[in-house]
Amino acid sequence: MSAALDIASWALLLAGGAFCVIGALGLVRLRSFFPRTHAASVIDSAGAGLLLAGLLLQAGWTLVSVKLAVIGLLIFFASPTATHALANAARERGVSFEDGKGEAPSKR
Repeated sequence: MSAALDIASWALLLAGGAFCVIGALGLVRLRSFFPRTHAASVIDSAGAGLLLAGLLLQAGWTLVSVKLAVIGLLIFFASPTATHALANAARERGVSFEDGKGEAPSKR
């Protein structure tokens, strides 16, 4: 493997790890429900995507790279859909946008 490809791979892996750590800190530090769902979606989309891209560069043109690409596509389509469904269900249940304590919004 060339040095440039190795450096690019490690840069992607480090960036993905940084996004995962920042998202995990967001899950711990944020107080209400909706910002926490945003932090979780950052972990899924940016963190896992960059990690998979770095692993894809490390794998080269093998069957492993095809499997990593399929996992990446699954995360790319399923994660935003699941986050949207979770946030929509919370909104329908009456979780407040401001504090997350479950106060029902006014119906018009």
